[in-house]
Amino acid sequence: MSIKQAKQPPDRLTLDKDRRLGEIITQMAGEGKIMLAYSGGVDSTYLLIRAHRLVGEKVVAAIAASETFPTREYNAAIMIARRYGIAVHETSVSEFANPQFVANQPDRCYHCKTGLYSHLNEAAQQLNCLFIWDGSNIDDLGDYRPGLKAKQEQGLRSPLQEVGLSKLEIRQLSYAMGIPTWNKPSFACLSSRIPYGTEIDRKKIDQLDEAETYLLSLGFYQVRVRHHGEIARIEIDPDEMELMFKYNAEVDRRLRQLGFNYVTLDLQGYRTGSMNERLGAALRVNEAGA
Repeated sequence: MSIKQAKQPPDRLTLDKDRRLGEIITQMAGEGKIMLAYSGGVDSTYLLIRAHRLVGEKVVAAIAASETFPTREYNAAIMIARRYGIAVHETSVSEFANPQFVANQPDRCYHCKTGLYSHLNEAAQQLNCLFIWDGSNIDDLGDYRPGLKAKQEQGLRSPLQEVGLSKLEIRQLSYAMGIPTWNKPSFACLSSRIPYGTEIDRKKIDQLDEAETYLLSLGFYQVRVRHHGEIARIEIDPDEMELMFKYNAEVDRRLRQLGFNYVTLDLQGYRTGSMNERLGAALRVNEAGA
């Protein structure tokens, strides 16, 4: 993500999309209360504040604590909502209670999201919310995301996606509104760092959480630590490679303390969905042979 790009004023097309977003918010709030699946990330934070400014308490933020959602992310999300005077419905889910999630097959995200969204549907009924939203944007349609099926089955809507807003456009709109998450790094649940077919357990999740927290404390902006058994594969922005070489000995020592025997730096740098790359290749091979 280019900070310079994110600071640019939204162009006319972006503003048109945002105007349409406002219309959707107002229309749906006129029909009933709305629950937003809130994570504190760039997208859901923008949608929450945009909606709250338009319809006030007709939109309810709901955040779920879980084993794969770091405490630092949870607390930051609550702080942002409080800063804007928005009440948050706090709840929790247990992904580890679902053996299909723990098995970590390529449809893992489907089972995770099914559990979360069905839980939010129950909460929405208790809070008299007629609709449930998530913060998906148009870019989210470009990667392998089995959670989309769960969203459709559970009846969620994605207003940012419906009006065609991209991540960069949402950052630009957030910056223009003074929302502090405009430059927040992208984040996905910690289970996405573990290769498909490798069971997910508390030890792996804790290793990843502590490793990424440590790297962030050193000043790295966008960080992923991918868990390959005894190997930790670090992804950072390419322009921060030099910083990694400054801390390489300390990083190697700390991650070995966390239980990794080898610590590597991915020379391609951070990229969304890198754990899906082999999956995509396998799917292409299967399609070619079909």
